[in-house]
Amino acid sequence: MLDNEPVDLRTDSKYSGRVKHLCDKNSCFLRITDLRQRDSAVYRFRFIINHPGGRFTGSPGVTLTVTDLKVKVIQTSYSSYWTKLSCSSSCHLPGQTSFIWYKNNKKIQENTELHYSDYIYPQDSFSCAIKGLEDFPSPPVCVRGENCNRVIYTERSICAFKGSSVDISCTYNSYYEVTSKFWFRPERGPQW
Repeated sequence: MLDNEPVDLRTDSKYSGRVKHLCDKNSCFLRITDLRQRDSAVYRFRFIINHPGGRFTGSPGVTLTVTDLKVKVIQTSYSSYWTKLSCSSSCHLPGQTSFIWYKNNKKIQENTELHYSDYIYPQDSFSCAIKGLEDFPSPPVCVRGENCNRVIYTERSICAFKGSSVDISCTYNSYYEVTSKFWFRPERGPQW
């Protein structure tokens, strides 16, 4: 808001390059790409006419909730290591959504099943993603304790200007003793 007047999202720096506003006759839609957690908000539409008091805003607006997927343990047997996991979200997932399951960052299954069952060992970490959004999997979860093999990046996407500096950070856990740590670019090194 600027002087209690709303700011057109197309001119808001927080949405730079991510917002499209398309209108046809009396219908309009707003498309926001590369959604971020901070995009969660109420969005309203306003039109202005050349007439005194000619500002019209639709209320209450549309509430957008941007969320991550989460892996949850549904059922476990500590004697046999058999575990059932669920890929969940605070948003309703449409029918026929395809899920991709990852074990220790390697794709292991793709289907429409929200659940995954297997014999899971203490060193294993699991994450899930929605097909088409594979670049945004859930954070990896240690199913049996906190010392599984996993890396969690603090930010999944960073934009920086040429000539500036950037800090890319992560936290990690290992079931075994760590003997080496380093950063790399996937096209310049092995894929695990």
